[in-house]
Amino acid sequence: MKTISFDSIKNAVCEMCGKAACDLPPDVLEALKAAGQNESTPQAQDFFDQYLQNFEIAAAERLPLCQDTGFAVFFIEIGSEVMIDHGTVAEAVNAGVREGYKKFFLRKSIVADPLFDRKNTFDNTPAVIHLSQVPGDKLHIVLAPKGGGSENMSALKMLKPSEGRQGVVDFVVNAVVSAGGNPCPPTIVGVGIGGTMEYAAYMAKKALLRKTGEASPDPRYADLEAEILAKINASGVGPQGLGGNTTALAVHIEFHPCHLASMPVAVNLNCHAARHAEVTL
Repeated sequence: MKTISFDSIKNAVCEMCGKAACDLPPDVLEALKAAGQNESTPQAQDFFDQYLQNFEIAAAERLPLCQDTGFAVFFIEIGSEVMIDHGTVAEAVNAGVREGYKKFFLRKSIVADPLFDRKNTFDNTPAVIHLSQVPGDKLHIVLAPKGGGSENMSALKMLKPSEGRQGVVDFVVNAVVSAGGNPCPPTIVGVGIGGTMEYAAYMAKKALLRKTGEASPDPRYADLEAEILAKINASGVGPQGLGGNTTALAVHIEFHPCHLASMPVAVNLNCHAARHAEVTL
């Protein structure tokens, strides 16, 4: 067995909080540059120029890409041969979030209770942690901060199996177009198809972690991604919802077997500043 210390996890998460907030991943940056060259109006082109300037300033001055530094959402894979000393993975991750959001002066956005006690926890915890066990002796941590503007545009529908491919296309396209400028487009569109209600939502969010524009390995779903993306971008919603050729940079679909009576479909959006950071211990 391999032992990973509580402090090494906490310290890694702390630094990830700063990196995710200030550094746009290279794949997202390249997708934005390419999309900007495809815009046909001065207004849309100007938005892309401003995005790129913002990212340069954030990286150089270690300032957040966006004032909403988000809910700290983690996808963690722990090897079956890994042990954590003096605590659990969740405890170490939350300790790192507390330290990181303070160290890097990131906005704390989490309230203690969703309905009756909406008081800020003042340290951006608790984090949302999706933990899975895999073979091996590594601990892989991905942080994907989720701002309220894009998260609030999430959608889920329990489609009838008879609605088929067209039902999926119509639902996803309508969800993105109806969101308009609220999620700060151009977005990355995560889609989860199958499983159960909650698993479809999980897949939709996890799909956002795929390298921007990387097609599904299943050619049927890759074709579906391309069709949905083309229809979204033909809507004319455009950057910031003010018109243009690019409403979404990519559509990423994850799928899972489901009950014969069901076909759940979930949509989760990332804004144009699709933030994430990762580390392997």
